[in-house]
Amino acid sequence: QVQLVESGGGLVQAGDSLTVSCAVSGRSFSMYSMGWFRQAPGKEREFVAAISWTGLRTYYADSVKGRFTISRDNAKNTVYLQMDFLKPEDTAIFYCAAFAAHKGWPPLDPTDAASWGQGTQVTVSS
Repeated sequence: QVQLVESGGGLVQAGDSLTVSCAVSGRSFSMYSMGWFRQAPGKEREFVAAISWTGLRTYYADSVKGRFTISRDNAKNTVYLQMDFLKPEDTAIFYCAAFAAHKGWPPLDPTDAASWGQGTQVTVSS
């Protein structure tokens, strides 16, 4: 089992960039695929991006493709989500999640996650 702590959220203007991080503690971080999800007020949690345990594969929701970049540093036990050209509709609480390898690829179903962080708020003003 791993424990996840997100950081780096904040208030930015439309068009700005922001990077959120997910620090992971526990055993075998490098064996988990990692995902970012987000939840806006009154909406369900939705998939944003995922990265395989090797870091060689990534997958993005259509709504963020070309604007967001997911990466991981297994030596630092950290996953990053770089967000460029932010839009007001990106406003949400962003969560990172860990997925065991046997859950398949890409890890789109939040119910398959082994662990979740507490979330970090990202607010984009127009």
